Parts: sequence; C-alpha cells; structure tokens
Amino acid sequence: MSAPAPRSSYANGSVANMVRSLLVIGALVALLIAVVPRVNTVSQPPVDVAAAAVEVAKETGWPIERPLGLPQGWDATSVRYVRSTAGLMTWHAGYTSPSKNYVAVEQTKGATAEWVAAQTNRARLTGTLSAAGRTWDTYVRGVKVQNSLVAQPADANGLTTIITGTGTFQELTAFAEKLQPVSKP
Repeated sequence: MSAPAPRSSYANGSVANMVRSLLVIGALVALLIAVVPRVNTVSQPPVDVAAAAVEVAKETGWPIERPLGLPQGWDATSVRYVRSTAGLMTWHAGYTSPSKNYVAVEQTKGATAEWVAAQTNRARLTGTLSAAGRTWDTYVRGVKVQNSLVAQPADANGLTTIITGTGTFQELTAFAEKLQPVSKP
C-alpha cells in the first residue's frame, strides 16, 4: 500500500493566497473591460413612413394622416399597422423630436374607451386645446411621463387620432399642426 501524496501548502487556503488569487482575477477582468469594444450609440436604418402610410391607406381605405414638413431634427423611428387593444387595427408612426422626446400618432376606426385608455397609458383627462382646426382632449400621466392629445372623428367614417408620447404639449401641438391626409395612389 502506498502512502498518500503530501498535501500542498497552497491547499490550506491562507488569506495571502486568497488575496493573490483575487488580484489575478481582478486584473483579468480589468483587461477584458479595457479590450472589449462597447457601443456608444445605436443607429437604425431610416424609417419610410411615407411608403408605409400610402400602403396602409390603399389597403384600408382609411383617411390616415402623417406629419408632413416637420422642422429639421424630427426623426421617424417606427411605423406599423397592427392589431391593438380591443382587436382594433391601429396605424402608428413614431418620431423623436429635436429635444429627443418621443411623439407618435395613433389612428383607428371605431375606437373604444378601452383603446383610448391603452394608447394614452391610462392617463387622466385634463382639458382641451385647439390645434390644426380640431379640438383635442388633453391627457396627462404624471408618474410615467406621457402626454396625449385625442381627437374624436367628426363623422362615422372618420378615425380617432391620438398624438402621444414624452413630448411637451407644445411639441404635440406642433406635430398635430403638421398632420396631413395620406393620398391613395
């Protein structure tokens, strides 16, 4: 029978050995942090709101609107036509303002109170204002910053239009002033 190999003094786990190990691991982590590249900004491909709007208008026959002639600094970030709250198909076009706030237009036909509540993030009605020849209900959600303008259609064939986002009411109003009907080809 052979005798067991002598135990290494490193296996005893002295405090000095633990400190040395932590220093080596810390140096490796610092090296990895220094060497691995990090992204400072994320760029996305341009969003073609105009083409999507024409396609949705042609497909639905709806009188959807999109902003035309926004001043420099407004950038389109998203566009979609999807089923939303209460099963309603919703036209959406989102933008960032020059101050980097988010502003979006949401439109649907036959809007329900549930749909309006979801699009305004369950904000409370605070009043009205006039912009672009329409009267808009104003909604404010203070805990999670979100301001909204809601315009109900004048007739049964019209669309409920909501302008919503983190933008100020001044930005939302400026956005509303630029909304134009999309012409169908």
